[in-house]
Amino acid sequence: MTPDISRRDLLKVSALAGGAGLVNALGFDLKPAYAAARELKISNAREFKTVCPYCAVGCGAIAYVHGSGGLNTVNSIIHVEGDPDSPINGGTLCPKGAAQMQLAMSPRLEKGPLHREAGASEWTEVSWDFAMDWFARKFKDSRDASFVEEDEQGRTVNRCEGIGWVGSATVANEDAYLITKTMRAMGLVYIDHQARI
Repeated sequence: MTPDISRRDLLKVSALAGGAGLVNALGFDLKPAYAAARELKISNAREFKTVCPYCAVGCGAIAYVHGSGGLNTVNSIIHVEGDPDSPINGGTLCPKGAAQMQLAMSPRLEKGPLHREAGASEWTEVSWDFAMDWFARKFKDSRDASFVEEDEQGRTVNRCEGIGWVGSATVANEDAYLITKTMRAMGLVYIDHQARI
């Protein structure tokens, strides 16, 4: 019985055999080239564990970054893959999560906070100190304006009814716990999490 070999397979095998024979006849040692070809592109990259930013599942991911972080170097993400140590996804990522490197490398990605004054049509770049001070002031003003110390029956309730908080899918359990405790300490009663929505 003769094996079924297509013309294409025959040409591939012939070309490979001929090329290997020529290389051996000329005395080239291809072992270093084969070894270099087997090295991963991430072999010299630094590894950062992170969480996929898209949905509420919270899949673990590993981002590989090239660049020493020194003078005149630019850190750049070269690869993102699922984290095999994550109990949530066990190293797998959905198609959207697998493409999250495009989000990190997008030229449209803003590098810092933007602010738009009331009535203005343009956003302006501001410092992180300005952004945090602005947020803290707005949070405090809203809390003061909507804080309820007693309900209609005169019972002490100490609750803030003018602010709601929605948790992020990209925080770990410990972070979510700390955020929830902080918001409850501020008196918020409208607290939810993206994983439940």
